Amino acid sequence: MTAGKTVAAYGTWPSEISAAMIAESAISLGGVLTDGGDLYWLEGRPSEGGRVVLVRHSESGAFDITPEGYSVRTRVHEYGGGAALISDGEVFFVNFADQRIYCQPVNGTPAAVTGETGDRYADMSHDKARNRLICVRERHADAGVANALVSVSLEDGSVSVLDGGHDFVSNPRISPDGKRLSWLSWELPDMPWDATALWVAEIGSDGTLGIPVKVAGGGHESIFQPEWRPDGSLVFVSDRTGWWNLHCWDGGSVAALFETDAEFGLPQWVFGMRTYDVRPDGSLVCAWSREGRWQLGVFSDGILTAFELPDDDISGVRVCGDRVAYIGGSPRAPAAVVSFDSAAGTRNVVRRSFPGDLDPAHLSEPRAITFETPDGGVGHAFHYPPCNAACTGPAGERPPLLVRGHGGPTGASSPSFSLAIQYWTNRGFAVLDVNYRGSTGFGRPYREALYGQWGVADVDDMVAGAEYLVSRVGADPHRLAIRGGSAGGYTTLAALAFRDTFSAGASLY
Repeated sequence: MTAGKTVAAYGTWPSEISAAMIAESAISLGGVLTDGGDLYWLEGRPSEGGRVVLVRHSESGAFDITPEGYSVRTRVHEYGGGAALISDGEVFFVNFADQRIYCQPVNGTPAAVTGETGDRYADMSHDKARNRLICVRERHADAGVANALVSVSLEDGSVSVLDGGHDFVSNPRISPDGKRLSWLSWELPDMPWDATALWVAEIGSDGTLGIPVKVAGGGHESIFQPEWRPDGSLVFVSDRTGWWNLHCWDGGSVAALFETDAEFGLPQWVFGMRTYDVRPDGSLVCAWSREGRWQLGVFSDGILTAFELPDDDISGVRVCGDRVAYIGGSPRAPAAVVSFDSAAGTRNVVRRSFPGDLDPAHLSEPRAITFETPDGGVGHAFHYPPCNAACTGPAGERPPLLVRGHGGPTGASSPSFSLAIQYWTNRGFAVLDVNYRGSTGFGRPYREALYGQWGVADVDDMVAGAEYLVSRVGADPHRLAIRGGSAGGYTTLAALAFRDTFSAGASLY
């Protein structure tokens, strides 16, 4: 017995973490944007029916930019992303209700740019020299769905197709001198983490594109987040080595900037995903993942130097003046918008996704584990033991175990704070958050190990992870449950249908 704690059966411990707290209190954070030294981000608010609001941070605090009646969200690819852009004090955003692009001065009223055509837009870049936006347009018609790279005039809202020869396009980015455009494309049946191509074309005097040059990609190579440097070279992330590593095109050839067994890229499920940004001197502030944990650092003169930060989960990296802004989280701290001054070493939390305070003694801290998969390989997971400041389990009793499967299936579990996990551990459950084969963050071969084996290899790994905890840690073999959402929901159903390991399960959406 632990001194001062009540002995109670695992799974019955009282907890202040309620389902209502999870559903109503937390906001989603994303879409970090900067305009000079000004910092912005997007908030998804359950209390406002899921409305997505652009928020600006100033010396006096944070305040909403998006007026009531508008929600910043695009439906391109249905998953959206890349719904806002800020340039020289003007906000451009896609409104969820009508999918039109709007222009709004930071302190002004939105005005529609595009017409009521039913078209959808995303992933905008501001072509200042030609007073237009370049973005992705998705058109739904009787013949099907067509994606194209288009320009949108900021004078009259007219739309012109710049490139319509691909099934999918993304990441249009204008070079610093305004003379070239880069973008990504991919073709069915590939997904962007299977094979993408990186293109560059000259922008003519009339605004049309010259003959595109394929810089990298295609075949068996995935390209992620191309960004121009001030000197006109083009940085991007490629997995040609088996890992998403940093590369650069100098106008003639491609070379790896840094090769390591870590991931600087992500599966591009939505627009606007980013893991790095370019500083004015051409150095890179970048995030990378190794065995499920993220770090942030600077890449300069061929050397990658990590910052000392408490965050294990990092996304949306942006240079903001002399600072770095990102979404960061750790096992004991919920996701937050963070502003970091690398020179001074000061880290400032600008906005937290969860406003409440929880006693750290109630929080279960994850431990990264590996286990053998049935094919003799290695599986990865985060183990959360039961944790409650007031309770402990009876001597000799084993806790029930909840095994979680993420979506995607190319998604990934991280050790970042999760109320949905703490809800269970605080009640006396153990939780195993599995990065089954197919997960991102462990190299391309691990990601592709699920090809042709979905519903088999992932199920094997969920079962193997559960059996590992039963044999090594002491989970109750008669009280094993499984749950998953999206692709993880299918994994859950397959595990319940074809295996006898789990006594219960929940498939979400």
